[in-house]
Amino acid sequence: MKVSEPDWIASMKLRIQDGGKDKGSYTARKNQQKKKLPDSILKDYGFSDGNVMHLALRLSDLLGIFIKTAYGKVLEFPLDKNKHVKYLKQLISYQGNGIITLDGFDFFSERDGHQENNKRNSEDKEDVIHLLVQKSAAKIKARHVENDIELSIVANKSNGRGVKEESLTDKEAQSEESKPTPEPKYDYLLELFSEKSDNMPSYIRELVDNVHQGLKKGHSPSMTPDGCGGTYLLPDSSGQKYVGVFKPTDEEPMAFNNPRGLPVSTNGEGMKRGTRVGEGAVREVAVWALDHPLNGQRYFSRQENGFSGVPASILIRCMHKNFNYSDGFDGSEKNIKLGSIQKFVENLGTCEDFGPQAFPVEEVHKISVLDIRVANTDRHAGNILLTKSENGKTVLVPIDHGYCLPENFEDCTFEWLNWPQAKLPYSPETVTYIESLDVEEDIKHLKSCGWDMPPACVRTLRISTMLLQKGIEHGLTPYAIGSIMCRDDLDKESVLEEIVREGTNLAQPGSTEEAFMEAISRAMDQRLKQLMASKSSH
Repeated sequence: MKVSEPDWIASMKLRIQDGGKDKGSYTARKNQQKKKLPDSILKDYGFSDGNVMHLALRLSDLLGIFIKTAYGKVLEFPLDKNKHVKYLKQLISYQGNGIITLDGFDFFSERDGHQENNKRNSEDKEDVIHLLVQKSAAKIKARHVENDIELSIVANKSNGRGVKEESLTDKEAQSEESKPTPEPKYDYLLELFSEKSDNMPSYIRELVDNVHQGLKKGHSPSMTPDGCGGTYLLPDSSGQKYVGVFKPTDEEPMAFNNPRGLPVSTNGEGMKRGTRVGEGAVREVAVWALDHPLNGQRYFSRQENGFSGVPASILIRCMHKNFNYSDGFDGSEKNIKLGSIQKFVENLGTCEDFGPQAFPVEEVHKISVLDIRVANTDRHAGNILLTKSENGKTVLVPIDHGYCLPENFEDCTFEWLNWPQAKLPYSPETVTYIESLDVEEDIKHLKSCGWDMPPACVRTLRISTMLLQKGIEHGLTPYAIGSIMCRDDLDKESVLEEIVREGTNLAQPGSTEEAFMEAISRAMDQRLKQLMASKSSH
């Protein structure tokens, strides 16, 4: 295609559509094109002569489902007709802020009157689905006990023809009272999982307390409708806004309790090469701990915001009936889950919803520093939130770090490599921060926080930090450093992987870790010199 920099992405899409249809290489309606590039101009994405653009098509038959509440509010759910009704239930429950639970209602089709609980969605786009909310007919009685109120609930049972109240006679009631007290059951549980809980910063205490108050008031966690693992939004005491995001380790992608139907990992490896199933929560907290402010390590600072702006994260033990339990929920200790809780960030959307021209250079650069340093294998535009500061400035917030600090560099992926800001040099302030990084202190810090990092992950952190610091010594841009770390081709090693292989060959068999890192340093210096020489010759 012959295009110019001021051309719009939308016009380019139309040309692709028309050209593809004429040549027979593919046919696609406009509304089937996956909108990866927003409606901005080519120049905003840094396109230049000879670039190759990959076109991703999503071929699906979408249904527009509308649900109107008794109060006149209309909810719209565009989704694939092949999705199970259970998926639609999840969407409705999510939009209902947890007020309607998955098991609290059923669907009936107006067309044939049949229950749609476990079926696929109707193929008839004119079909009307009725939402029946199941209401309990239980009676609630209250009596005063000193300064408290004691509630007793008389449940009702269905006899198939209607609802029949079940009550206890005085004799039966006395018999019930004489029975031994059963083991206490809990509706929810929340506790910190850290030896440093007595020295937590006030903002961490506030986060945990806000979540606890929401659970105490009876506001249930709600699972997000997208993603590959169990991610739950936790409301505050009012139930009107979210304050935390909980990710249980046993509901991670390919874990045994995963609620998305993904297969369980057969060898323990996660969805990204070099990661392990069940370690995502620990990595989330580790990345937050590594994102320390300029004035020192994370736990020795009372300052909430780190350099790259990772939201506050901590490991907790939590239990709630709304979480996924393959063996059922009974409120006992076996239902307690370990996971990460992260502060919920109010936002305008993700970077997928905006063109990169809206992102300040320093905000893109702070994300790049974090991703290079922790060798992120899952940095896409969907896990960067866009917010506004009090003075109206655009702020980017990085989230979802369960696939950072891998055991190797095979899957490193940085979306921002495609943004023009990445080709600009780092500011003096950013250079100062990078120079201040002390990887050995960081490793000690993570160990003191409770994560005894696997040796391969320790080595990854050392090598990636070395690349970042040596890169700024040579005046390299984020794009240049990130390109060294990421593969151009899935089947071809990145430059950094080649450096590691060369360093491994230079090191003597059985050498110490210090000697190995020295060999890596020599191999990296040699490659960077070659890169600079090639750059100057052009």
